[in-house]
Amino acid sequence: MRILVELPTWLGDVVMATPAIENLMSFHNDSEFILIGSSASIEIFKNHPNISKIHVLDKRYLSLFNLARRLGKFDKFFSFRNTIRSDFFKLFISSRFKYHYMRGDFENLHQVIKYNNFINKSLKTEFSAGQLTIYSDNSLKEKSNLSRKKLPMLGINPGASYGSAKQWYPEEFASVAAKLSSQYDITILGSPSEIDISMDIQKLLVKKRVTNYQNLVGKTNISELIDIISSLDLFITGDTGPMHIAASFQIPTISIFGPTRNDETSQWLNKKNIIVKKNLICQPCMKRVCPLKHNNCMRLINAEEVLNAVDSLELNLRIKGFVN
Repeated sequence: MRILVELPTWLGDVVMATPAIENLMSFHNDSEFILIGSSASIEIFKNHPNISKIHVLDKRYLSLFNLARRLGKFDKFFSFRNTIRSDFFKLFISSRFKYHYMRGDFENLHQVIKYNNFINKSLKTEFSAGQLTIYSDNSLKEKSNLSRKKLPMLGINPGASYGSAKQWYPEEFASVAAKLSSQYDITILGSPSEIDISMDIQKLLVKKRVTNYQNLVGKTNISELIDIISSLDLFITGDTGPMHIAASFQIPTISIFGPTRNDETSQWLNKKNIIVKKNLICQPCMKRVCPLKHNNCMRLINAEEVLNAVDSLELNLRIKGFVN
């Protein structure tokens, strides 16, 4: 059986779709799986042992039409995308059965459960949603382990591709990093679009005379980012794709939430996680830019609150025997 799966576009969404896709593969365990998705989303499955082929989607309609024709015939097609382009693409896919995720069918649930319910509805099954699953490149991990420093590693991820409303402030990130620099070596992570905020943090760390940091923002591909996150001892991040990568590896994480729904996009099944957020009447607005112009849901979170969360998390990990 040949099965085609169209992945979600965003990095965090595709990580949250992995339990559903693992259940799909388990149900059709003797099938050939071909994946299509954005250049970011396909990286999550780059090292997956059960994937036959991976294709990058081009947004141009003519390219979508040509790709659909070129892929050939399938027994089943599953799309995790809910866009006009995805509807167009589905029209030209040659498949006996076609299943399409619809956001409106699954309300007020964690995104992992939404995607898993989509697969259960399509297959008429009752799979539970398991752990997030990412297969990392072991060769990269071995190389990374050789270069590790003496102190545990703290990763901070200051960016937010969703929009500025989700972004905590560089001054606060720098204050947290500086305070923890005696306990952790610091790695700043992010995409090329987040170089400016990372440089702001770097300048502040220099002013605070912090030297044990490295700024890797814009300098890693996604495979390298996965490897680095999987090796962290502590991660401080907003509601981002890297936050979900950390959850897949059970990395101790402080997640800072502002305008988004933490009950829908928080880390899935990671007990080593604390969420820092305000409970304002305007939350969650789900806007990319604060409609009230004050961004209080992020502005009112200070470094001390995050540091207190780090202390609580470290205490909980010791009590539960995760660390000495």
